[in-house]
Amino acid sequence: MSSKIVLTGVKPTGTPHIGNLLGAIRPAIELGHQVLSEGGEHFMFIADYHAINAEKNPQVLNQKLKEIACVYLAFGLDPNKSVFYRQSDIAEIPEITTILYAYTPKGFMNKAHAYKAVVEKNQMAGKPDDDGVNMGLYTYPTLMAADILAYDTDVVPVGKDQVQHVEIARDIAGIINAHYNKPLLKLPEYFLAEHVAVVPGIDGRKMSKSYDNVIPIFADKSEIKKAVFSIKTDSRPMEEPKNPDEILVYQIYQAIAPQDKVLEMAEGLKQGKLGYGHIKNMLLDAVLEATSEAKEKYDYYMNHFDEVEEMLALGASKARPIAQKTLKRLKDAVFGR
Repeated sequence: MSSKIVLTGVKPTGTPHIGNLLGAIRPAIELGHQVLSEGGEHFMFIADYHAINAEKNPQVLNQKLKEIACVYLAFGLDPNKSVFYRQSDIAEIPEITTILYAYTPKGFMNKAHAYKAVVEKNQMAGKPDDDGVNMGLYTYPTLMAADILAYDTDVVPVGKDQVQHVEIARDIAGIINAHYNKPLLKLPEYFLAEHVAVVPGIDGRKMSKSYDNVIPIFADKSEIKKAVFSIKTDSRPMEEPKNPDEILVYQIYQAIAPQDKVLEMAEGLKQGKLGYGHIKNMLLDAVLEATSEAKEKYDYYMNHFDEVEEMLALGASKARPIAQKTLKRLKDAVFGR
């Protein structure tokens, strides 16, 4: 990551849970620290333009934006070192997107995962293919391409389901560069983290708000305990030896607890010395220990969001001049200036 520009966008989707923390929040922050330590630049933005495709209530949207901003700050994002900003504060992004539209084949949008998923869902329900599809959803990859290309991004860290977005951004940039026979836009690469945790939820499926099977990280202790003690178990007695890998509580514990504690739970289950009540309390303690310090910071930022607004404004003041240069290069080429 030496001397690289690395960019990550996060959509405000509501109060985060353990799966978000281990699968997205911590990895993004740790990568940002690595990039900065190696002399690179780290951009982190809140993708509120993307969020309005699904969320139309401004009060709900604003609350989600506050939560996600405060979560990243609470877990160690440094806005004085990383460029931390809100997507909608960068006025150049819609202009760049409009230019990209003119060079983006419609077929790119037809094959986009998010759009295809909605079409398949509609077909299974016997509805018209485009039922509930707005143009924001349909052209989502082009806006994302603008987010990436505006800052001469070198690397975009993504999960497997987002690789396509970086590939589309790269293809659009390649089309424009080839048309004008000059490197107007930098071709980005994706970075696929191989060891990011995929945390099971309390019902055994992947932890997700859409499944309502999450363990929240900043709720009251009673709410976290309720979620932990709702994790599915069987009726085997404590003294019966058990394979830890078959126990859902253990699977979640593995993702968040220190290795010595994980080994302790594994041995206790194998030897019939730990019951389900014991291991659920161990998981509860691990969740609280992993999040208590960050929760204090989170509560502070939520109650002093004017300070967060200043941080986001600082980030926008750093990001906009770069986007302005990219927009000028595009306009000069497109309009022959």
